[in-house]
Amino acid sequence: MESELTSLPTTDQILALSCTNVGVGPGGTTAMLARVAIVDYKGDVVLNTFVAPTMEVSDYRTTTTGIEPSHLLSPEIPSFDRVQQHIADLIKGKIIVGHSLWHDLSVLGIAHPAVGTRDVALYQPFKNALRSPNQVVGLQTLMWHLMRRRCQDGHLHPVENSRAALDLYRTVAPEWEGEVSVGNWPCSLPPSSFSRCYL
Repeated sequence: MESELTSLPTTDQILALSCTNVGVGPGGTTAMLARVAIVDYKGDVVLNTFVAPTMEVSDYRTTTTGIEPSHLLSPEIPSFDRVQQHIADLIKGKIIVGHSLWHDLSVLGIAHPAVGTRDVALYQPFKNALRSPNQVVGLQTLMWHLMRRRCQDGHLHPVENSRAALDLYRTVAPEWEGEVSVGNWPCSLPPSSFSRCYL
């Protein structure tokens, strides 16, 4: 039993991540990073920043993101390259928690070891509890059904979303990590079209 416990991650190895995107290209259908947040295991903010656009924004998706043009036009906003490098450094060697992490890793242009992800959207016991074993369940739905908590009532907020995913993870962390430590993977696979996001 003791050897099993030594393989469990410590709290300082865990970060939760969430991104908010705007739309670029025709019709604004292609996602581009506009804001990103990372919190530690206690939910304290490690990073919370807007990101300067690398392309012209065609849809700020303001009704869901709350992002206006003024948020992204300030000269103080860091460049995408700077944010990308900072996040790559922060999450290297860490376990990252989130919801639909493949979307976040994709817009960040960062690949992360699959074994170093804890994606609450893919955790099979959560999906089974909501009788959706083959579907990705939204974060709002997971939070309400499993924790009786509302989230995303207003605009999408990456700090709130990363904390929500972290809270879900913490409710089952011993079971989840116990499975991983004995070589079981208690999650379904992310969409194969995003395989480049995982090492």
